[in-house]
Amino acid sequence: MNDILTALDQVLAERKLASPEQSYVASLHRDGLNKILEKVGEEATEVILAAKDMNQPGAKDALVNEVADLWFHSLVMLSHLDLDHAAVLDVLNSRMGLSGLAEKAARKRHNAGSENA
Repeated sequence: MNDILTALDQVLAERKLASPEQSYVASLHRDGLNKILEKVGEEATEVILAAKDMNQPGAKDALVNEVADLWFHSLVMLSHLDLDHAAVLDVLNSRMGLSGLAEKAARKRHNAGSENA
């Protein structure tokens, strides 16, 4: 799985420098962060709607396709901000073995300490 994400990061880096007339990704970068965030929000909404329709025929495929669109546009956003999937995977890896409740409590303690500094 990491191989496809690494390959996609490379493609996104190349397309970031491509002609906006030749590349959808380049056109998103040209239009700026707000346009990219708009697309991420749009795709997130489509994921939610697809998940709500899971009792419909073909819903599983529709949901998986919408999640793929959301992940793709999230990766474009990271690329625009000079980040890549590795930073996200590092965070997920650091959370492995922690209960969700313990991890969330630790984040709250960390954020409260940052606000007091």
